Amino acid sequence: MATAARPLPDLLERLAAILGADLLTDEADRRFAGTDVFAAGEIPLAVARPRSVEALQAVVAACAETGTPVAVRGGGASYTDGYTHARAGGITLDMSGLKRIEVNATNGVVTAEAGVTWAELRDALLPHGLRTPFFGPFSGLAATVGGSMSQHSISHGTGIWGVSADSLVGLDVVTGTGALLSTGAPHFRHYGPDLAGLFTGDCGALGVKARVRLRLLRRREHFAAASFSLGDFAAMHAAMREVGLEALDDENFGLDATLQQGQIGRNAGVAQKAEIARQVMKGAGSLGAGVKALAKMAAAGDRALRQASFAVHYIAEGVSPREAEDRVARIAAIFAAHGAERIPETVPTVVRSMPFAPLTNVVGPGGERWVPFHAILAHDAVGPFHAALEAYFAANAAVMEEHRITSGRMFMAIQGHGFVYEPTFYWPDCQTIYHERTLPPEHQKTIAHFPENLAARAEVKRMKAEIIDLMAAHGAAHFQVGRVYPWAASRDAASLALVRALKRELDPHGILSPGALGL
Repeated sequence: MATAARPLPDLLERLAAILGADLLTDEADRRFAGTDVFAAGEIPLAVARPRSVEALQAVVAACAETGTPVAVRGGGASYTDGYTHARAGGITLDMSGLKRIEVNATNGVVTAEAGVTWAELRDALLPHGLRTPFFGPFSGLAATVGGSMSQHSISHGTGIWGVSADSLVGLDVVTGTGALLSTGAPHFRHYGPDLAGLFTGDCGALGVKARVRLRLLRRREHFAAASFSLGDFAAMHAAMREVGLEALDDENFGLDATLQQGQIGRNAGVAQKAEIARQVMKGAGSLGAGVKALAKMAAAGDRALRQASFAVHYIAEGVSPREAEDRVARIAAIFAAHGAERIPETVPTVVRSMPFAPLTNVVGPGGERWVPFHAILAHDAVGPFHAALEAYFAANAAVMEEHRITSGRMFMAIQGHGFVYEPTFYWPDCQTIYHERTLPPEHQKTIAHFPENLAARAEVKRMKAEIIDLMAAHGAAHFQVGRVYPWAASRDAASLALVRALKRELDPHGILSPGALGL
């Protein structure tokens, strides 16, 4: 349904009149905007950075009139071709200029423009003693609220409160003609049909998020944390499933030995350790609690983490220390029943104190290239998928050894009804402009830099695609669909026809995120 671009000589002049210096045409800026964590697409014609919703509407309207493809970039921490360009001559909408936040504590709603990062939103809500139920992914220093609505996000708050869209009250969306569409009522999502839900997880294919309205909660300062070591995947999954059914935790994540000993388990530099200690003290609630937490961390070291085949970490909050501790005690009892060993809660203590870490993990711990991908599985499919994936890795062991490709896995329970299974690949390869601009300079000095390795990259791409097919065979769902996961192919005819009709109505020129969702 996409139409061919009809470029007019004055398109860039029109955009420059709207945006001024916020229209970027430098080749390096354009190349960066068209490159995600894993891959690059066509280099966009320009990068448009509107600083008001009205400017955003004007940019989209100008692109619609000329049939110019538009890709929407939030924080950029994506790896599924969601904001790369499938067609030449497109415009990248850089949403980082949309930063307004309006807190309405009386109504329990915060309105944030789409370019607000989760870290910025958290900082704005702290003085009010408030938070959103879901309050961001681990990449929240860069990840935006608009991006999380388009792609879906998990992590902080997911245990009890679900995914990013579960905290949504409403949206203001710019359609493919530049019109502004508002969903629901300002204070209540479910006023008539749930239009907001149509635009969550759409990867920008149905509309560009301009403003996001989210629920508010009173912050709970009291928390307890727990970590567990297990030698058996089935036992880990069973325990995580049971905890999810009892709605005990605010946050959970499991890691295999590769990730524990690599991205998580590796020693931080002196400066990072000092910042971790400062944040642990700041988040402990009292001087005594902070000293106790640091002492436990120092005594524990990372021995227990390095010995774990699987390690699972939990954070539970409460209106009092007793409630938080009771929740963790129940979690510990469930894990003990499945043969788990309780280990020092170093990792979740740090995560609670520093929920948003610098984006150093966009490469491996030694500077290797990195790409994750994931499945959201029904619990009865987790065991069969795990067995199939183990067999797949065994069949590809020689290729992986030849090209020095390694893999790790992360896990998360989404309440009681979904299980996230996220494999990752690491391999020696050169950095792209994305890595060069994203990684902190001080981190660049501590890691290796590799030459281009097209052969290994091709094998990673092949295995990634084949594992995604394996996920589909086990009924997987996905976040951050982009142009990688087989969303359209997995839909029944009636639902796909409805979405295609919505696409034609909302984006009649076919300019918004062409190819996303398989549309």
